[in-house]
Amino acid sequence: MQDTVILINSQFLGKGDETLGEALLENFFTHLKQNKEMPRALFFINSGVFALTNQSLASLHIKELYNKGIPILACKTCVDYYGIENELTSGDISSMSELIDLAKQYKVITL
Repeated sequence: MQDTVILINSQFLGKGDETLGEALLENFFTHLKQNKEMPRALFFINSGVFALTNQSLASLHIKELYNKGIPILACKTCVDYYGIENELTSGDISSMSELIDLAKQYKVITL
């Protein structure tokens, strides 16, 4: 998994019920942080950037991953669009250029 970037494009995991989708996303990050192998980076785009705010229960687990040294990257265009820069609880503002650079070097899995 160390050669993998995980792209999160929604504040929910899967399609369908949003409450279930939010719980699934939190569950994913709960299990990911317990894994021995970590991804190269987590990149959040579109409404996925809301997972980096207190609006999402997943943010607690994502912050733990960030504190362990996993790069947590938030799309600047998306953060600006939603006006949530001051609400981010962890991670760094990034760009599509960085996502492209990561995609050239690593496998990208989209949630």
